[in-house]
Amino acid sequence: MILSRHRKTHDPRRPVLDLVAEQRRVLLCVAAFSGVINVLALTGSFYMLQVYDRVLPSQSVATLVGLSILILVLFSISGVLEFVRSRIMSRVGNKLDLTLSPKIFKAVQLIPLRTRAGGDGMQPLRDLDQVRSFTAGPGLAALFDLPWIPIYLCFVYMLHPMLALVAAGGATLLVLLTILTEYMSSRPMLAAAAAGSRRLALAESARRNAEAIFAMGLAPAISRRYERINDEYLVHQLKASDAAGGIGNITKVLRLLLQSAVLGLGGYLVIQHELTAGAIIAASITVSRALAPIEASITHWKGFVSARQAMARLGELLGAVRDQERAVVALPAPQRELRIEQLFVAPPGQTDAILRNVSFAAARGEAVGVIGPSGSGKSTLARALVGAWLPTTASGSVRLDGASLDQWQPDQLGRHIGYMPQDVELFSGTVADNIARFDPAASSEEVVAAAKAAGAHDMIVNLQHGYQTVIGEGGRALSGGERQRVALARALYGSPFLVVLDEPNASLDASGDSALLDAIMGVRKRGGIAVVIAHRPSALSAVNRVLMLANGQVRAFGPKDEVLRAVLQSVPQGAGSEVVAQTSVSAAGGA
Repeated sequence: MILSRHRKTHDPRRPVLDLVAEQRRVLLCVAAFSGVINVLALTGSFYMLQVYDRVLPSQSVATLVGLSILILVLFSISGVLEFVRSRIMSRVGNKLDLTLSPKIFKAVQLIPLRTRAGGDGMQPLRDLDQVRSFTAGPGLAALFDLPWIPIYLCFVYMLHPMLALVAAGGATLLVLLTILTEYMSSRPMLAAAAAGSRRLALAESARRNAEAIFAMGLAPAISRRYERINDEYLVHQLKASDAAGGIGNITKVLRLLLQSAVLGLGGYLVIQHELTAGAIIAASITVSRALAPIEASITHWKGFVSARQAMARLGELLGAVRDQERAVVALPAPQRELRIEQLFVAPPGQTDAILRNVSFAAARGEAVGVIGPSGSGKSTLARALVGAWLPTTASGSVRLDGASLDQWQPDQLGRHIGYMPQDVELFSGTVADNIARFDPAASSEEVVAAAKAAGAHDMIVNLQHGYQTVIGEGGRALSGGERQRVALARALYGSPFLVVLDEPNASLDASGDSALLDAIMGVRKRGGIAVVIAHRPSALSAVNRVLMLANGQVRAFGPKDEVLRAVLQSVPQGAGSEVVAQTSVSAAGGA
């Protein structure tokens, strides 16, 4: 799922750890609070020691009352510090989320364009939730308590060395169980995360394609596939839970046995007049408190492992995003030409190029129609022209006014590009929101101008609420032709210099076709450049140059009439115009 070329030999969690380190002052406060809390945790042991060894022999009620008031104050302070510590850790988790969320969301959008991602693509967001939850939860607090175990053992040692020896042996055994928990749970957790991602990906795909599944009776087959993946997920989850839970139960039993062992050994030492009765109770309570952080760590080990693996995945992801955030010099808006030089392009995550050594150029005011048989690389070219897919060789480039696309930040480049993909996707919101590309500063005049340029204004005002019509997720409230016309208006919003339209008339009727031709001519008249992936011959009416692709290579490029005449001559003698249209202009199912 992560870009392999960004893998480093150092700890992949480092970017996230660095962000945590930026909160070092806050974490130092948490550590200080933890120290005071753990010292105050000895209050109960001291209280029992004093009650049994001083109050009971002296029968002093005043001493008992004084000790009780003192213990109430100390426990209250401890409770307040625990409360403050938990609130601080919650805010550290929120701060981490606020810092990482924009970068993670950007990475979620970048992954499909740079690698052949597995799963549903939402794993980074779940990873961030996992890290935040662990940071704000009791598992991290237990880790802060672990360094104070020697203090408890020293206290027990002061009571009697043999008791400390038993406690130290128990602590060592629990540490070994912790290591065993790590060994037995890490791999199942990784496998469960991968299977869970595939499961959610299939569920999301089934949701998106619910109509086709219902219409063609695919539900049983899809359900069986989901059940297989879900079974795999549950098996790995069960292994991880059994490992952490089983060892956690062993830890709990062992801690109780150690408490009993301390009581038994303490009783023997009292009989031998080497220990007082109060010291037995104090030692038992202290040993229990000493072992509690280890037990809590094992109990929450599953969350710890998940958070650690999530940090590693996020670290690799942030490394990929960091390459996209390098500082660049702001360039002026392109105004002259589009030039493609020796372009090789492969789908994300693959090495076999679909486009090979493609070169051509277009000047302002021109429109290029791209034709060719299915699988010739037309849609791949469209993705490369807008920067969505990158060239696979250093020599290949797409340039606007001589500058390669990577010299712009994506958000800056987007202002100069209009793109209408083959599969139109609109977002939940109003028609106006979608046309304006969700720009909060967009004016009504700009939105209406884009709609009129696309010939969609009349269609939009005839909707129930006009431009304020809420179209729902994916634009399902609109027909296929209406979605295409709104998407065309979105591509034209802001009068971008380069407009790339991939099969723009696939769902358009005659009036839509006419509006599309007017839109292409409008781009040319204002000095822009249009590149049109032709699906039907009518789309070529407004272009002045034609590029023909076959097997990922340029077969012809030049003035429209010359190229189409050459294509016509290549058709076997006696074939009609329908054969020409299907052979040389069809773009259906392009790469």
